[in-house]
Amino acid sequence: MLDALGIIALRDDGSVVDKLVYDYDAQRIASMLNSIEVGKPTDELISFINKLAKAGVSTIYVEHKELARNLANVIKGVEIKAELPTKVGRLFREEFWGRYLKEVYGIEPIEYIKRVHEVSVIQTRLKLKQAAERRDLFIAQAINSVDDLDKVSNLVASRLREWYGIHFPELENLTRNNNEYAVLVYKLGDRSNYTKSNIMEALPELGEERASRIAEAAAKSVGASIVEWDLQQIKALAKLYLDMQTIRENLTEYIDDAMKDVAPNIRELAGSLLGARLIALAGSLMKLALMPASTIQVLGAEKALFRALRGRGRPPKHGVIFQYPDIFRAPRWQRGKIARALAAKLAIAAKADAFTGNFIAPRLKEEFMRRVQEVKTIYAKPPPRKPAAKPHGKPERKPSRR
Repeated sequence: MLDALGIIALRDDGSVVDKLVYDYDAQRIASMLNSIEVGKPTDELISFINKLAKAGVSTIYVEHKELARNLANVIKGVEIKAELPTKVGRLFREEFWGRYLKEVYGIEPIEYIKRVHEVSVIQTRLKLKQAAERRDLFIAQAINSVDDLDKVSNLVASRLREWYGIHFPELENLTRNNNEYAVLVYKLGDRSNYTKSNIMEALPELGEERASRIAEAAAKSVGASIVEWDLQQIKALAKLYLDMQTIRENLTEYIDDAMKDVAPNIRELAGSLLGARLIALAGSLMKLALMPASTIQVLGAEKALFRALRGRGRPPKHGVIFQYPDIFRAPRWQRGKIARALAAKLAIAAKADAFTGNFIAPRLKEEFMRRVQEVKTIYAKPPPRKPAAKPHGKPERKPSRR
C-alpha cells in the first residue's frame, strides 16, 4: 500500500509484511507523492520492493497501472501486477484508523491528520508550479501575442497610409507592402527626398525600375506640402510599425525553437505557427492530444459550429487548419476531405508529442501527402449540384382576383 506518509506491504489476510515510514520532511514527501501519482517510481519505493524480493516475495500488487508497468521495467526477480482496487487495499482503508494507524505509524489520529494536511498543501503547490512551468503555455501566449501584433500592426499601417497619403498620395499604389511603405516614410520623410539614389539606399530590394517610378511620382505629386513638426509624428508612427514587425519576427523565431522541444511532430506536420495556434485554441498540448480528430478539424470555428447546431447554417468543414497551404489552395469541394485527413494526422502527432516523445512526423506527413494526392485525383471535378428542395407543409397561395 502506498500511503501519504509511507509504504506498507500487506499479506492477503491484511497482516503487515514490512513497512517504510518516511522521515517527516513535508517538502520531500510531497515531491515523492507527485512522482508516484504520475507513475514514476521513487528510489525509496524501488529499494523497498527489492528488499521484499530478497525476502522471498514473488508477486506484488499495486493500485496504479502506469506505476506497475514502470516498476516492472526496473525491478527483476519479482512479478508486479496492477489491480484497482485490491482486496487488501480495501481492507487497509476500512480498518486504517482502528488498526493500521498505531501499528504502522505509532502516532495519534490528530497528528496523522496534521501531517497529511501539510503534505497535501505542499503537494498542491508543487502541482500548480509544474502546470505553470509547462512550455506549451508559454507557446500559447506567444502565438496569441503574434496574432495581437498582427491586428495592431494592420491598424497602424492603415493609419500611416491615410496620414502620409495627404502628403504623398501616389505612394499608396506604388507599394502595397506595408513594411516597404513604413521604411520609405521613416527613412526619407518629405517627398522631396524621394530621389532614385535615396530610395535605392533606403530599400535596395525595390530594384531600379520601381525606384525610378516612385521618384517620378514624388516629383509630380499633387499631395499637400508638410512641415517638419508634422512629419516627425508620422515618422514616429512608421517607427512604431517597424518595431512591431521586429518583435513579431523575434516571437516567430521563439515559437519555432520552442515547438522543436515541446511538439516536434506537430511542428513538422503543420508548421510552427499553425501548430502553436492549435495548442493555444485547445488550451494545452495535453488537451489537444486528448481531442478527437473531428474536434481538431473545427478548432477556431466554434461560432460557425454552434450556429450549425442551432440549425442556422451548415457545419464548418475546417477551422484554423484552413491556414494550411494544401487546404486553402485546394478547390472548395476538396477542402473538407483534406482538412479531415490533416486533422487525423495531427491527432496522432499530438498524442506522440504529449505521451511518448517519439518522432513519427515524417511517416505521418508522407501518409497525409499521399491522401492529398488521392483526393485531388478522385475528386478532380466538382460534384454535381443538387436540385433545390421544395418547401413542404405549406399550401400554395392562390392568386388574388383583385
